[in-house]
Amino acid sequence: MKKLLLILFLLSGCYFAKAQQYALFGTRTMFDAFENVSQKSFTLDSSRKFSSNFFLPNFGANAANVGASEYAIRKLTQEGVNDTRRLTLGAGEVNHFFLNSNVYVATVRMFKSYKYQKEMGLSWQVRVDSHIDYTNETLAIFDNLDRLSQVQQTNGILNNKGYQQSYHQFSFTYRENYNKRLAFGFKASLLSGILYNKLNIVKSNLYIEPDGSQMLLGVNGTYQANFTDTEEISKRSFLPTFKNPGLSLSFGTNYTTKNGIFMMANVKDLGFIWWRSGTQENIIRDPAKVIILNDQSVNINQSIRDIFLTGQNGKFIAATNAKIDIYASKQYGFYKPGFVASKNLFYKGGDIAFINTFIYRNLAASITPLYNFNNIFMVGLQGKYQTPNFELFGGVDNLISSVSYARGLYSTTADRGSGPNGASFYMGIGIKFGNIVNHPQFSDTMPGINDQQEGSFFKNLFSVFRRK
Repeated sequence: MKKLLLILFLLSGCYFAKAQQYALFGTRTMFDAFENVSQKSFTLDSSRKFSSNFFLPNFGANAANVGASEYAIRKLTQEGVNDTRRLTLGAGEVNHFFLNSNVYVATVRMFKSYKYQKEMGLSWQVRVDSHIDYTNETLAIFDNLDRLSQVQQTNGILNNKGYQQSYHQFSFTYRENYNKRLAFGFKASLLSGILYNKLNIVKSNLYIEPDGSQMLLGVNGTYQANFTDTEEISKRSFLPTFKNPGLSLSFGTNYTTKNGIFMMANVKDLGFIWWRSGTQENIIRDPAKVIILNDQSVNINQSIRDIFLTGQNGKFIAATNAKIDIYASKQYGFYKPGFVASKNLFYKGGDIAFINTFIYRNLAASITPLYNFNNIFMVGLQGKYQTPNFELFGGVDNLISSVSYARGLYSTTADRGSGPNGASFYMGIGIKFGNIVNHPQFSDTMPGINDQQEGSFFKNLFSVFRRK
């Protein structure tokens, strides 16, 4: 029973909020150009024509847990002991768990044109968005059912909600300069869903007989998933089969003022996935289900499974975690401050970050204090080595919690660290190759040197609004 409840409540996800490697904004790295679609990544007279990660690491992951369960989670992950004796039960107090990752499996990018600084690229990403709101009592179920039998008020103590969505993202990106100060770009993506489950319990009650003979469980809510049992999940489940297809679009612009202020705005991953393979929807209206606890002939797991997983096969559409970003920065010698405001469009969450970057030749270090709208304060740290044809970076979005967690994990004690649980890490590598993209006066093979015939994509697009 505990294993099944763990799957339903801790794998079901959430409203989602995440730090997004903001220290890489405005760096003209390959990651910056793929994430912020109007940004360029090639330097004239220095960079080579193509860039790729050659399947080398380029990923980021971030996890956090906030609420009264912080010590219990720390003890569970660092000592391997599920001890919920410090948790207050009976009040339905809610905790928040976040997890996300963004992995660029393969990327390739090309400098196409000199006149409009045209760049285009292809990428393959694997993304995971997850977050769950869960009660203290949900966590206590995994520890000892006897503790819940002593709770007087049990209405609403299992009101959990959230969602988890993972998918492949295959994208084409394009950017160009509109003029010397203004640039536009877009990213069109084809999606292939991997796993999805969403749980929303709006009403619940639980009663356990003092002698532990039986349990009365009532649940009212909804559950959606594209699998009915974790045993169905295999290596094949993670292959991009497009049985659950989707589309998304990102678009953005940047502008540099006369006094050197760089401003950028993006709408990212505006799209959907049509979940239609092996999917089920279950509207749960079970006011009371009696489960015998001391009868060996009763399959407790199956009894609980019937509440959540006895639904109808049905196709449904789920939105991707679209967001809007606004970024501004200006360099003062070796110091470059930057500001980012980011807000999720369909789900709860967002960030405000202040980026402090210190530059020495090809080396850069960034310190980024960040406030997440889910009441999480983080401090990020990043190191970067970048030349016109090579880049290597690594960092954390949540430095204090990551160090605290690493120390506690190494010493196997929950007494190390305090405050929200969390860990994060990201890194990336990019390499450019091919001919150098010189100015036309220095090269006979400059791409796009005859762009007068080809013209500008965005100038032609916006021409429909001009007066004849």
